Amino acid sequence: MELISHQPNKNPNPSTQLTPPSSSRYENQKRRDWNTFCQYLRNHRPPLSLPSCSGAHVLEFLRYLDQFGKTKVHHQNCAFFGLPNPPAPCPCPLRQAWGSLDALIGRLRAAYEENGGPPEANPFGSRAVRLYLREVRDFQAKARGVSYEKKRKRVNRQKPQTQPPIPLQQQQQQQPQQGQSLMANYSGATV
Repeated sequence: MELISHQPNKNPNPSTQLTPPSSSRYENQKRRDWNTFCQYLRNHRPPLSLPSCSGAHVLEFLRYLDQFGKTKVHHQNCAFFGLPNPPAPCPCPLRQAWGSLDALIGRLRAAYEENGGPPEANPFGSRAVRLYLREVRDFQAKARGVSYEKKRKRVNRQKPQTQPPIPLQQQQQQQPQQGQSLMANYSGATV
């Protein structure tokens, strides 16, 4: 007995067909980041278990990732220190950008708790990690001449009504007049 039919689907409504739910980009990236961190712990000498992982191990992991960075971070004695667009190449190292590290820590922090880690023991939320990220942000801002200021949320300010609302009957009476005056102002229109 065959469980899968080889006949074409005759269902005209594609929204009712069963399709596996696809993960979002964020979820996929979080899973890849988590797998990378777990691999790092397995390759650590001596190997580390997740419960024994601390903020210091997270900092080691972040420093390890720096070797794969693509952001030029100038040393303080470099002639281009503080210039956002240096005019020539220099021997300063490539590092992970602060924004990438910040986003990575956010994803790993969420993944830790999703994989059974207690929130109060989350090494990705430790004080040492927060301080490290702040130092990286501040140093990269100085070294690259870029400021990392928090974006302020826009407040949706509505202008107060200066005129009282017009009753519905008056609105209906005014509509044809408004339409006629708009057409009269329209170039080339005759009323």
